[in-house]
Amino acid sequence: MSRTPRADTDRPPSAGPSRNAWWTLSVVTMASVLMGLGANSLNVALPAVVRHFRAGPVEASWILLAFMLANTVLIIVFGRFADMFGRRAMYLAGLGAYTLGSLLLGFAPTAWTVVALRVLQAAGAAMLLANSAAILTDVFPREHLGRALGVYTAGFSIAQLAGPTLGGFLVDDFGWRWVFWYNVPFGVLCLAWGAAVLRPVEPARGERGVDVPGNVLILAGLGGLLFGLSQVGDLGWTSPPVLGGAAVFAVLLPVFIAVERRSPHPVIDTALFRDPPFAFGILATFLDATARIGAVLLMALFFQAVQGDDAVTAGLKVLAMPAVAVVASTGSGFVQRGMDARTMAALASALTTLGLAVLLAAVSPRPGYWPIMLGLMLMGAGSGAFLPANATALLRGLPSHRVGIVNAMRLMIMNVGIVVSTALAFPVITAPVAASLRDRVFAGTLSRVSEPGVAQLVTGYRYALGLMAVLSALAVLSSYAARRTGETAS
Repeated sequence: MSRTPRADTDRPPSAGPSRNAWWTLSVVTMASVLMGLGANSLNVALPAVVRHFRAGPVEASWILLAFMLANTVLIIVFGRFADMFGRRAMYLAGLGAYTLGSLLLGFAPTAWTVVALRVLQAAGAAMLLANSAAILTDVFPREHLGRALGVYTAGFSIAQLAGPTLGGFLVDDFGWRWVFWYNVPFGVLCLAWGAAVLRPVEPARGERGVDVPGNVLILAGLGGLLFGLSQVGDLGWTSPPVLGGAAVFAVLLPVFIAVERRSPHPVIDTALFRDPPFAFGILATFLDATARIGAVLLMALFFQAVQGDDAVTAGLKVLAMPAVAVVASTGSGFVQRGMDARTMAALASALTTLGLAVLLAAVSPRPGYWPIMLGLMLMGAGSGAFLPANATALLRGLPSHRVGIVNAMRLMIMNVGIVVSTALAFPVITAPVAASLRDRVFAGTLSRVSEPGVAQLVTGYRYALGLMAVLSALAVLSSYAARRTGETAS
């Protein structure tokens, strides 16, 4: 049986989005704000969680990494399930799982319980992320898709804007548990609104099947790599666990590629990479995420560990980036009416690179705030415009029954970049710091106990930001290559 027609996108080009399309956008944007607030408030609150459980660097890293690893592995599975069983049911299940995980996290008795429950949260987030852009693609006419994706992406930027301040306020006034609990009423509200607004779309009959070996290989390969990287802070880069984790990843990567080429329902459809604009666009997605996310995480910690700020002050100081990102995300859809999406992605990536270069020049034991704010604003403009432009370039023109799985693959590649960036960022910044002081970095108290340690940490920040600036420059080249090859193909 064929899919239910997409009433909104099958309308004449002169017709605008329907009322239901805008209601659907409101649900998807609310969910993006919910997820973004959870991530960004925890970034600021992480030192308080670490102090409460007296957690070490490994546990601190895995509170973030467990979510990212599980989300990366599951997002493609749920993208496939959504194409098989229906996006509405998968989306509502994701809202329920994320809300339940938030409730249980507030009762967590140990740091490793937090890690385990973050996996439940990640499963819910994967169901949401795998379906958000696909749901919008189903209900918005193609000429209005960039505008819709810009508003949706702005939801994450709004969360970046409010999350750090909210996280700092909740930690200081109510305790770290409320960083998770405040998600619950908003999650229930979003679930009720989604149940009322989202319309069921008949699942595609030809998209059944899940690549179990491919997903297992991703979990084992990325899990090995992340385990190794999480040990760098304690054991060093040449220790057996670190080298062993890297070796597991290196051995399983070619095995994964061979399995995917033979799978009838691959996690990553290697045939898509024969299209140069798509291949370069996906590469830019990975590089941009790797460069951008590490900087976001590090700057939230910088003001606490280096300058001794409390959580609220640190949250306020990073507001410049998401504030600009909201404007850039919202405006990108309008700009795309007169500019090709791939051109915008290349320009946006260049802004991110410039912002990282400014941050690299600005960080010091006693930096002025204005140069750092300038760097954050440039990164905000770049990231806010890049995400919707890149998503539009990759998803437009796809048949409806392929949007879900291709969008899930795009998000999985982006998540791999986020995971790698997070795993690399913390070991790189703490590498110059004396081993006895590294716990103080994650607790945000280093500036209170050791001035030489702060200088060492700043050196680590320069290493990390320099690496991310190089990766961002490569993202610019990839975006430009996608644009040029796209012009040639057309």
